[in-house]
Amino acid sequence: MDGLLDEGLGLMALGMGAVFLFLVVLIFATTIMSRLINHLFPDTPAVLPVANNRSVAQASSKVGVDAKMVAVITAAIHQHRNNKNSN
Repeated sequence: MDGLLDEGLGLMALGMGAVFLFLVVLIFATTIMSRLINHLFPDTPAVLPVANNRSVAQASSKVGVDAKMVAVITAAIHQHRNNKNSN
């Protein structure tokens, strides 16, 4: 009976060791892939800093947003804030 318990504990240690090793390899692989993707495709800043003398439309033209779309979004935000304050 003692030999069977030893074999079971040995098999359990081997299985847990294999899972631990797999998880360590997985962590290193995802870290390397993440760094590679960030190196190949760097993030562009989502929001450009706007100086006081430039308007939102001028800043959005550098990002490539249409002036009509900026006006529509501004009007929608204004309407939402007015509806929120009236309730």
